[in-house]
Amino acid sequence: DCPGKEGTGGRKRNLTLLRNKLYMGQRRRTEPVVESTTTAGDHGSLRRSQSDRTEYSQKLQEKMAPQAVSSTPATPPQEGEEEEEVSRRMMARRVKIIAELMQTEKDYISDLDLCIKEVIQPLRNKQIARFDVDGLFSNIELVHQLSSKLLSLLEEATTDVEPPMQIIGEVFLQIKGPLEDTYKIYCYHHDDAHTMLEYYEKDEELKQYLRDCVQSLK
Repeated sequence: DCPGKEGTGGRKRNLTLLRNKLYMGQRRRTEPVVESTTTAGDHGSLRRSQSDRTEYSQKLQEKMAPQAVSSTPATPPQEGEEEEEVSRRMMARRVKIIAELMQTEKDYISDLDLCIKEVIQPLRNKQIARFDVDGLFSNIELVHQLSSKLLSLLEEATTDVEPPMQIIGEVFLQIKGPLEDTYKIYCYHHDDAHTMLEYYEKDEELKQYLRDCVQSLK
């Protein structure tokens, strides 16, 4: 009802409408500028940035892929597979041990052959009165025969026989008694034979005979 108050209220409303119009006008004016700058530069930068990130991600995946594969724990073997692998390794080791045992026996027999042929028999043929060949070498020829028998039994138990069926324990049980009897005699006379050899080496003539035998062995 008061013109003064009414004029004041109208001015406030006008100021409010004016601010709204100015705000909207400012917004319209700035929107094209933002769009143009974004279109001209920022969109390109954004596209390049996304492309770079995509390329980097691909390269990173390529580099990480082998490591991821290698670092992935292998599938644990089943219980049956583990037992089979253990059995296979044990069998392979057993085969090697048997082969080494037989090769050692062959080498031992070869040494005994050389000793008998190149040392014992030549010394016996010389028939030196003061040289006790049997006392010096004890029952080494019987040792040779027994070792040959052992090797023959081992070959029989392993030749053309599958590894799981190669039972060599029976061979040693079979020859256990003769082995004990033979080596008991050889070991019993070993110290006496060593003392006898030291005495013979003091005799130059006998010593020369022994040297000739050793040379023939070489």
